[in-house]
Amino acid sequence: MDCCSQPGLMPIEQARSLLSDSASLKTQIQTVSLEDALGRVLAEDIVSPINIPPFDNSAMDGYAICAEQLPNNKTLPLSHKVFAGDTQQLALEPGHCVRIMTGAPLPPGCDAVEMQENTEINADNEQQITFKQPINKGKNVRLKGEDVKQGQVVIPAKTRLNSSHIGLLATLGINEISVQSLLKVALFSSGDELIQPGNPLKHGQIYDSNRFAIRALLAKLPVEVIDLGVIADDKQLVTEAFIKADQVADIVICSGGVSVGEADYTKMVLDEIGDINFWKLAIKPGKPFAYGNLPNSYFIGLPGNPVSAYVTFYKLAMLVIAKACGWDYKEPLAIPAKSLLDFKKSPGRTDYQRGFASISSSGQLEVKSTGAQGSAIFTSLTEANCFVVLEQDRGRVSAGEMVTIEMFAEPIL
Repeated sequence: MDCCSQPGLMPIEQARSLLSDSASLKTQIQTVSLEDALGRVLAEDIVSPINIPPFDNSAMDGYAICAEQLPNNKTLPLSHKVFAGDTQQLALEPGHCVRIMTGAPLPPGCDAVEMQENTEINADNEQQITFKQPINKGKNVRLKGEDVKQGQVVIPAKTRLNSSHIGLLATLGINEISVQSLLKVALFSSGDELIQPGNPLKHGQIYDSNRFAIRALLAKLPVEVIDLGVIADDKQLVTEAFIKADQVADIVICSGGVSVGEADYTKMVLDEIGDINFWKLAIKPGKPFAYGNLPNSYFIGLPGNPVSAYVTFYKLAMLVIAKACGWDYKEPLAIPAKSLLDFKKSPGRTDYQRGFASISSSGQLEVKSTGAQGSAIFTSLTEANCFVVLEQDRGRVSAGEMVTIEMFAEPIL
């Protein structure tokens, strides 16, 4: 008896564990410029070549002093001015203060800065500055290396770079980095009933929405998409599509064709040219999810119903993609929320219902259903900002009960 014939359904936790364990890195290391680094996965730790800040500097526009030299009358003569970018490094004259701008290097001998709003220029002598309050050493001073120390690992390998990482790399003066090459993902839909948006529908036809939705998800990930279009329900054509995809891609994703209908040839073809590791999961929506191996690539079979395809991509396919492209992908945070409405649920499968979470006037995190939760009702996703995760053995949820939610994260956002 193979894994697809076993009675009962595989729990999603077991499936996710198998996916993480079976997938491995499929990419190679390449060098890219800082301008092209956004969204890429680091192949090596980023070690800071410098201190940040690289020198002690002022956090305010104001006056730099040696705090212990401030006299009882709190008035000091002005020595000179220092601006951001000043390289002269003129030292503080004892018993004086220095006019200084934000980001300017702290002159030797200074150890504090008072903002200009807390000072007063003598009306009769503009070179005399009075400080309105006591000043402690270190006030409004950014110390050399207080943010980043030279030699410190600032971004670990396997991080997918976001805009803040790009800013940090620029701050460090780094203009080239080593990243994993883009993962190649081949994508196609299967079904005689599918036609392209923009064409008129005939009786019995539907638009090919899954391929567009999954491609939009993939566009947010560190992958190169190879779109093979729609494959008709013909065993020879499905076979040819899998062979072609396997030759050009690291991961092959098919939407549809993994159910048990007479025209669903995916399992039949995979039994001939590859292996299915598992098929049919205790998850709703998305029971007919399949995962396996082709000679050169991983295979992911998404269900044909649009919400099922979306949910299983997010909860399952993402694990394979992350592992294969070397990305230390962080799971969305699971948090408790109070249910505002009833949620229909029967024990037996983990249910990812679509919900909308908000904060009440009392500060309570609350969630409500987005309405009908059928696996073909795509508006349940477009009107949602989270999944309401109802455990496999849990039944109906009544309003007022606590549930677990997962706020939408990349790549849904």
